[in-house]
Amino acid sequence: MSSYDDSVPTGVASPAGGPSVDAPEQEREQPRLRAALVEIVQTVLLTLLIFFAVRSVVQNFRVEGASMEATLHTGEYLLINKALYFHVDGTPLAFLGHHNPADPEGPLWLFGGPLRGDIVVFEAPGGNDRDFIKRVVGLPGETVEVKHGVVYINGKELDEPYLVHHATYDFEERTIPEGNYFVLGDNRPNSSDSHLGWFVPTDTIIGKAWLSYWPPASWGPVTH
Repeated sequence: MSSYDDSVPTGVASPAGGPSVDAPEQEREQPRLRAALVEIVQTVLLTLLIFFAVRSVVQNFRVEGASMEATLHTGEYLLINKALYFHVDGTPLAFLGHHNPADPEGPLWLFGGPLRGDIVVFEAPGGNDRDFIKRVVGLPGETVEVKHGVVYINGKELDEPYLVHHATYDFEERTIPEGNYFVLGDNRPNSSDSHLGWFVPTDTIIGKAWLSYWPPASWGPVTH
């Protein structure tokens, strides 16, 4: 009488209709899969970290409207440098900060803070969700006045060679409060800015216009 052994040898799998696979090979595949998954997760986390790190110092901005003509044009895309206006009051980096010479009682800035002529992006006044872009004209503690389209700072005429569209209004002399800035658009007759009576608090300033990257014809650093 013939006999046969129907047991499966140790270490060999015999799925129906397919070749057998050694168990040790399966065991080697699992660590490779885990390593690949770990690498993917690490890459994603690193990418996110770099993204948020870059966003903390650089932000893109689209110019809307003609208020900064002829310096900037509607539809133009800019990179905004936020790091230049970091203030470090009450932080471990306070020892690295220094006051803006124009605002000795103001915050400690890491790189000096806004200066006259800077083109800055800031939160629009009145709780508006939009951001504005204008030029810093007056600094904290200064007096500012506009007569016959000419800006006077502390009684002296301000030289503004970048202007093409001069103001068609007057602005009665006022003192800029500490911790605030007086801003105007370069297209003076067509700009909602500080000549309407509001100032820009330090804490609402987002950054300095740094680089124009679109359209290609406008590519290059923003002139301040």
